[in-house]
Amino acid sequence: MGTKIKAVIFDMDGVLIDAKDWHYDALNKALELFGLSINRHEHLTTYDGLSTGQKLKMLSKVYHLPIGLHPFLNEMKQMYTMELINEKCKPVFQHQYALSELKRQGYLLAVASNSVRNSVEVMMERSDLFQYLEFILSNQDVTKPKPDPEIYELAISRLGLSPEECVIVEDNENGIRAAIASGANVLKVESIEDVNIQNICSFIGEVESGN
Repeated sequence: MGTKIKAVIFDMDGVLIDAKDWHYDALNKALELFGLSINRHEHLTTYDGLSTGQKLKMLSKVYHLPIGLHPFLNEMKQMYTMELINEKCKPVFQHQYALSELKRQGYLLAVASNSVRNSVEVMMERSDLFQYLEFILSNQDVTKPKPDPEIYELAISRLGLSPEECVIVEDNENGIRAAIASGANVLKVESIEDVNIQNICSFIGEVESGN
């Protein structure tokens, strides 16, 4: 028999919120102030799931972007992201249903995101999911963002559980690497459409039956 699952920890962007393009568009809008941009292929293969700080460090290496511009670019990127969140972030019924049903069944729920805390809080409030969560973690709660497992290890310890008792729902390579390294059970999803009560419950069933 497998271990009994007691908690589900969600990544946010691309899992609970279809925000990948928002981060991509907001960063490009900030970079375009200096005549730079990331194309979609680069975004998907290299930058997806990384924090803005990590992306800017990589861009400085590749495009010799002055490091002194990082704080300004980061600030502009967050401002553009908030504009997009306010315009586009709305409740999604299947996610509200999934989280409310998991909570009703007694699972502890949390979000661990590579985004900054303000973005995570606003997105969770605007999508009406905050009420189901024990807590949220952002890249500001850790010293090493994903693909390092620190954020998931922190979430698991804050829940007071062992990694085997937790399921992590992740969608991109950097997040999946972090989730696997934490020792938890990892449910990989392709898009926010895959995040529904049926998929989560059947995965929990597989883990608990030891398959």
